[in-house]
Amino acid sequence: MDQTGARRIFRSKISHMKKHFTAAWLVVLGCVASVSADAQQVIPLYPGAIPNSKNVADEQYTNKDSTLFYKISTPTLTRYEPDPGTANGTAVIVCPGGGYLNELLKWEGSEVARKLVKKGITAFVLKYRLPDDRTMQHKATGPLQDAQQAICLVRENAARWKIDPHKVGIMGFSAGGHLASTAATHFEHPVIDRPAISLRPDFAVLVYPVISMKKGITHAGSRKNLLGDDPSQAQVKLFSNNLQVDSLTPPVFLAVAEDDSIVPLKNSLLFFNAMVKHRNPVSLHVYQKGGHGFRNYPPRDVWMRDMFFWMHTNGLLPQ
Repeated sequence: MDQTGARRIFRSKISHMKKHFTAAWLVVLGCVASVSADAQQVIPLYPGAIPNSKNVADEQYTNKDSTLFYKISTPTLTRYEPDPGTANGTAVIVCPGGGYLNELLKWEGSEVARKLVKKGITAFVLKYRLPDDRTMQHKATGPLQDAQQAICLVRENAARWKIDPHKVGIMGFSAGGHLASTAATHFEHPVIDRPAISLRPDFAVLVYPVISMKKGITHAGSRKNLLGDDPSQAQVKLFSNNLQVDSLTPPVFLAVAEDDSIVPLKNSLLFFNAMVKHRNPVSLHVYQKGGHGFRNYPPRDVWMRDMFFWMHTNGLLPQ
């Protein structure tokens, strides 16, 4: 998306010094956690220095209505709790999209999280680092590190947050769908240091996702922002997640519109076919119209109703 006119609200100049994150981590994970009036809590993703980061100032900024965030180099996880007594133990980590250039943290983040908590699901919106050679040693690795760290963090705190550690899923939209599908297929290859905790999500929800990095199929902007102008064939294959599906890939729900002119339908079809080939549980919902982003059609309540039915089918929600 064009950044013209977007630099308006804030520029934080926060050093990536370990002491700042250690202090924040201790406050968040201490016995008394700070939770806001609408039951959400912003958690630093790492307890100390952010891996794979260069020591530069954070220049995150947003547009005037705080719906798009750019130049994210300090990742966080925002937790949304269900009402007391309604939690069912299922958790979903939500990865907003934005072409690996920005993140739609409202439309594909907080608004989705609030729908999830109404079903008793504990939701986490992941504000992941955006690939940038200026802020990262290896920009293609940064978003996956954040997704794996989020899964690790949720499972580490499962008892505290009343979550079943065997019902932790990941959900992503567009480029966030690429990130979620990467987490669902690359979990046997950790890119973070972590305790003996599984990085395999128990399920994945991919909504109009980027899947392939192959030219003619992929979203060109997502590919360029993640892998650069001239990625190697090895990189293209590694991050074409339909090629990474195997028998251990968790159950997947796919939702896409047939008339998507931004991310071709073929991305979802390739992933669906790979799942069928390996006899993995998968459900594909292709809506006749809706374009990219499902802004007007299908209504959010419609495709999420289909998703919730799929979650019931797979034992992720109570009958």
